[in-house]
Amino acid sequence: MNRSLRLGIFAVSAAGLAALLFWSLVGLPDFGHYHWPYGKLLNAVAVNERHTTNVVGVTVFDYRGFDTLGEEFILFTAVIGVSLLLRKGREDRIPLDSARDDALRLLGLLAVALVFVLGLWVVAFGYVTPGGGFQGGVVIAGAFALVYLAASYRDFHELTPHSAVEMAEAFGVGAFTILGFVGLAYEGAYLQNFLGIGDTGTLYAGGSVPLLNWATAIAVAAALAVLFSEFMKVYVLPTREWRS
Repeated sequence: MNRSLRLGIFAVSAAGLAALLFWSLVGLPDFGHYHWPYGKLLNAVAVNERHTTNVVGVTVFDYRGFDTLGEEFILFTAVIGVSLLLRKGREDRIPLDSARDDALRLLGLLAVALVFVLGLWVVAFGYVTPGGGFQGGVVIAGAFALVYLAASYRDFHELTPHSAVEMAEAFGVGAFTILGFVGLAYEGAYLQNFLGIGDTGTLYAGGSVPLLNWATAIAVAAALAVLFSEFMKVYVLPTREWRS
């Protein structure tokens, strides 16, 4: 296949994808205009019923907590699958790469601390202000990834050992599941709020919502740390097949 033919096929494919994207956006409501009753109902009752000022957070961890549990297991299973695929045929050693510029290392390690604290804040206040366990978990995992960029993979590996991180991921998913059974035992429904509703707009709001929020943050941060580690190894290490 000559170059002009390949370029033609690429152009036609790109045009087709652009047309499909444009067609998928036709008929959507204008930005900022929401017409469906579910969200309006939650906006009207969530703060009074749960004392949490982030309606999205209380929806994820209370009104639709069972859906969130399913998403946790989807992430857990996906990470396991990716890890098994990427580990096949790879050499088991730690590369000696490292950032050589001292200013870059200093600035990067400072950024690690700032991003990590930001992640903790996003998790802690996720049901009071915009944020939450999913978002904060991603930010925390990003702080760990910055260690690789600012220092080396060896430093990243020592900070996030596989056994500990994988255990943390399992702990987060397991804690979410067990908290659901606690609600079942004390309140008669799985994932039912069993700690009351607390004070509006404070870290004590939402009852058991903060516990589910932190369990999610641990699971997400650990899962992404595992993925980062696996992808980094693929990037910096040759596989046995490549070396043969």
